[in-house]
Amino acid sequence: MKLADMTVTAFADLLASSEPAPGGGSTAALEGALGAALVGMVATFTIGRKKYAEHEELMKEIVADAQQLRAQLIDVIDRDTQAFNGVSAVFAMPKETDEEKAARTAAMQEALKACTLTPFEMMECSLKALELAEKMPGKFNVNAASDLGVGALSLKAAVQGAWLNILINIGGIKDEAFVAKYRSEGEAILHKALPLADKIYAHVLECVS
Repeated sequence: MKLADMTVTAFADLLASSEPAPGGGSTAALEGALGAALVGMVATFTIGRKKYAEHEELMKEIVADAQQLRAQLIDVIDRDTQAFNGVSAVFAMPKETDEEKAARTAAMQEALKACTLTPFEMMECSLKALELAEKMPGKFNVNAASDLGVGALSLKAAVQGAWLNILINIGGIKDEAFVAKYRSEGEAILHKALPLADKIYAHVLECVS
């Protein structure tokens, strides 16, 4: 069964077990999906309200974009664990001869790269969801303010959690150009996403205080 098709209880039980995967990576993807879902929820609760009629089209666009990001993040929940399983599979490869050792080393490098790409995708999607949320202050149904706040926190956790997974994988990658690219681009997303999440959360605090 796909992780994304599990009940919340079954997923949490598996996460808490001795199984090495799913772990923090798939959890970060789930956090991102939940954050995107909440952004879409707040927009949905704004649509059709006379008080916010002038922002109707914007909210409809946010709903559509948030739905797409949510679907992508749900998909990466399983793809991240599959990538990790690729690393685990390398340990079962033979390493008796020089050729076998070389093949094993090459396979590990490719597996670590795959394990870098999925959390980077999480970071990209979560930033996009935060950018959607950034358009909403002053235009959304304030009765859903706390939901937007939780969404921002979930997306922030997704970004930071995914970043940790990138760091732990690029530490073992020998391709310097690859490492430099994803370190640089990941840091750029962090510098955008974290202040953005804090800004949205601060606005929500003003709404609910």
